[in-house]
Amino acid sequence: MRKLVSVIPVLFALLLTACATVPSTPVLTLEGAAIGGYDVVAYHTEEKAVKGNEQFTSLYNESVWRFASAENKAKFDADPVKYAPQYGGYCAYGLSNGFIIDSDPEAFSLVDGKLYLNNTPKVRDIWLEDTAYYIENADVSWEKAKAKAAEK
Repeated sequence: MRKLVSVIPVLFALLLTACATVPSTPVLTLEGAAIGGYDVVAYHTEEKAVKGNEQFTSLYNESVWRFASAENKAKFDADPVKYAPQYGGYCAYGLSNGFIIDSDPEAFSLVDGKLYLNNTPKVRDIWLEDTAYYIENADVSWEKAKAKAAEK
């Protein structure tokens, strides 16, 4: 019961910020670049959120991606699927509950070599309590949302 009570405010926040459909380009774009210009390779190599530099950019999935170094850009260019965040960079916990909401590039986790972003650090903490369960649900929600968007 205590766990449920702590989740209620988070679910309410998710409901308030939920979107009805997946954008045509399913990559969260903030400040003119995918996931706010953060270097998605650095999450994997440095295990921290690092802002990218406009000097090192790539175009992938109709979005601009920024990197902190030419080396990180090259790694991304060689295998963008490996480094791009799951669910288009939207909040993984939100997706596990059927909602597409923005994420905070600082609220991230790496699970089995994959990058997941969450809406806030507090939401990420809830996400980390049972990532296998949340990933299973988010995968289903993401596929449904993409199928719905494709129908339009």
